[in-house]
Amino acid sequence: MSELYPWQQGNWRQLQAYIQQQRVPQALLFSGLAGQGKRQLSERYAQSLLCQAPLADASACGTCVGCHLFAAQTHPDFLLIEPDEAGKVIGIDKIRQLIVKLALKPQYDAAYRVVIIQPADSMNTASANAFLKCLEEPTERTCLLLISEQPGRLPATIRSRCQKIDCATPAKPLAMTWLQQQGVGDSAELLLNLAQGAPLLAKRYAEQNMLALRQQYFQGWLQLADGKGNLLALAEQWQKQDSVDLAAVLQWMASWVSDIVKCASHADAKLMANPDMKNALQALAERLELKRLYRFYDNVLLTKSQLNTQLNKQLMIEQLLISWSQLNRQ
Repeated sequence: MSELYPWQQGNWRQLQAYIQQQRVPQALLFSGLAGQGKRQLSERYAQSLLCQAPLADASACGTCVGCHLFAAQTHPDFLLIEPDEAGKVIGIDKIRQLIVKLALKPQYDAAYRVVIIQPADSMNTASANAFLKCLEEPTERTCLLLISEQPGRLPATIRSRCQKIDCATPAKPLAMTWLQQQGVGDSAELLLNLAQGAPLLAKRYAEQNMLALRQQYFQGWLQLADGKGNLLALAEQWQKQDSVDLAAVLQWMASWVSDIVKCASHADAKLMANPDMKNALQALAERLELKRLYRFYDNVLLTKSQLNTQLNKQLMIEQLLISWSQLNRQ
């Protein structure tokens, strides 16, 4: 059975109640930041719905045929819909194939049929419109589980037909305790800040030595501020880097700019997202004009929001770095 994390107890009680009260929603939307275990939570719920002998608390037994098939990823009544490649869309062909499969009855009469769609917001307009038919004309004993980090990108017609499971960021003390139990050392708090409070993402950052990679990106960014380095080569390097997602890089950049503003306002270092970079950020704060810095911050957020569009990522990063270079020359 998928692991249930300490911060998911409230969400799990909500899901248990659906099963125990025999009021299982036709569609659920699991939303929240990356790195909080939305997929694991949805899979745990899916296994409970597919279990042939659930326990008194609605958890899966782990020993029946249904549980064994689920664990082996061969359960005929469990369907996973996701893009062929990370960052790609879920096209209409996948949704059409889903509609055909849902037209058939579940193979096990006593249980549900469960569909997980992740990320649900990666459906394009055509596939989202086609999927709407699944919600408007529900099939027997079918439960649709949508997972999204950006539910606002889903059409309102889909969101309004789903019950909401809000996977909120856990309290910092709870997340810190869990990270320390996982063996993440003195850098746990900094990693958690970089992961925007998401414990699983912070743990993955620790495993990937992300602090060292972040420092490399920061040094390249500082070199541009000092009029050094090859701007175009840096943009190409960032765009082609496989070990760090561009969205994460832009989130780091946004946090650097935010910390520069805090330094200019003489804010407490404890409020900074990057306290280990305080000296360099303080030096930038002393020479940059805040109004222009605010505009650059808006550009960073806009660029981040456009990463999943058809715009050329290379050009987007180049334009952003050009703006940063010009900002430091004014």
